[in-house]
Amino acid sequence: MGFEPFAYEFAKTHSNPEIIRDYETLKESITVRIAGRIMAIRRMGRASFCHIQDEKTKLQLYFQEDKIGTANYALFKLLDIGDIIGASGIVTKTRTGEITIFAEALQLLAKSIRPIPIVKEKDGEVFDAFSNKEQRYRQRYLDLIVNPEIKDTFIMRSKIIQWCRDFLNERGFLEVETPTLQPIYGGASARPFKTFYNALDREFYLRIADELYLKRLIIGGFEKVYEIAKNFRNEGIDRNHNPEFTALEYYQQYVDYNFLMDEVETFFKFIAGKIGRSSFDFAGSIIDFSKPFQRKRMFDLLQEHVGTDIYGMSATNLREFCIGKGLAVDKSVGYGKMIELLFDHFVEDKLIQPTFVTDYPKAVSPLAKMSRDGRQDIVERFELYVAGQEFANAFSELNDPFDQRERLESQNRLREAGDDEAQTMDEDFVTAMEYGMPPTGGVGIGIDRLVMLFTNQRYIKDVILFPQLRS
Repeated sequence: MGFEPFAYEFAKTHSNPEIIRDYETLKESITVRIAGRIMAIRRMGRASFCHIQDEKTKLQLYFQEDKIGTANYALFKLLDIGDIIGASGIVTKTRTGEITIFAEALQLLAKSIRPIPIVKEKDGEVFDAFSNKEQRYRQRYLDLIVNPEIKDTFIMRSKIIQWCRDFLNERGFLEVETPTLQPIYGGASARPFKTFYNALDREFYLRIADELYLKRLIIGGFEKVYEIAKNFRNEGIDRNHNPEFTALEYYQQYVDYNFLMDEVETFFKFIAGKIGRSSFDFAGSIIDFSKPFQRKRMFDLLQEHVGTDIYGMSATNLREFCIGKGLAVDKSVGYGKMIELLFDHFVEDKLIQPTFVTDYPKAVSPLAKMSRDGRQDIVERFELYVAGQEFANAFSELNDPFDQRERLESQNRLREAGDDEAQTMDEDFVTAMEYGMPPTGGVGIGIDRLVMLFTNQRYIKDVILFPQLRS
């Protein structure tokens, strides 16, 4: 018929939401040009209707053969659900009150050569809803077409990331970029992804955290720095974990974890305020950000929930205690890991309202300063828990190079003994510390979980546009 099925461009004058919003101004006055994907068609002889959807909003178009011409109407009769069209016309309303474009011209912009699984409803039942979760993840482009409401989650994700930047920029932080490919991985306890750097003829790793490079910048004289970056940990996939994830880390000279607790609380309330609410439904609970966040020491929480004061217990006695509680621990599981296991099993899911858990074992916190309260093997570290999940991790950062070397060497011994999540020895980082690292506080916040919290999503895949899936 001589119609080009895949156009080069189309000059829109309005979006669908703008036409709906400005109807009183636009009605029967000016010609508008709109474009979108056909989501429904009703053909009725020489006059027909269709609904087109732009980014998220549907709008009705009305076509009459004597208005758009025989050739264009013949084209319209060949169109299918899923085709992308452009049209121009006058804004009006039907007798039922629906805002409608009375079309004067039609152009095919892109032909859909695969059928779209459009949702149909009848007597309260839904058909062809493209509801299989895994298929939706695998074909996110189709999911976005059929279920446009999910775009709200990803629009909110973009806003939250921008608000993270706003919060830190307003406080004088500098956004920086550090290497994704690293010759030595560190800054967290995790298994890395490996790759080979041909130009340098050596093995490299995808970063598991930004921490050690950001601290190098602190040592170099930057007072406040942050990075929002992709991290990669070669570990399991579950409701809350994805091997490729986005994290915010920021560091500030001359502050400690007490200062950071106040600031992290302010940060979460800032994000909630930007959304315009102080309470949020998440994981089956109503989370209230209007109240002060609770602050509880880890060993106090353990005593409260396991019924025994385990602080100061020897590793042997602690192992027997864990076994008595039904936890599988053998001699390869160290003291710090046993504390974490007890916390994960008996405490974590009880922390519903925002709670700072403070003062962790030194054995699982090799980059944090020792506690100032005289307790042995306790460091100045906190994690923020909401609805039984961790959302932030922060330290008074260790700045003693002698202590840091000793701890990283201890971690190295654990790795040699088979703990593939133990941290590696980074000689260059310790060398940097030997030039003098000022007192520093540092925070890590998982962006994906942050979005889950503020959009009430239970699965991390629902806040990642293209999550990885098993074959």
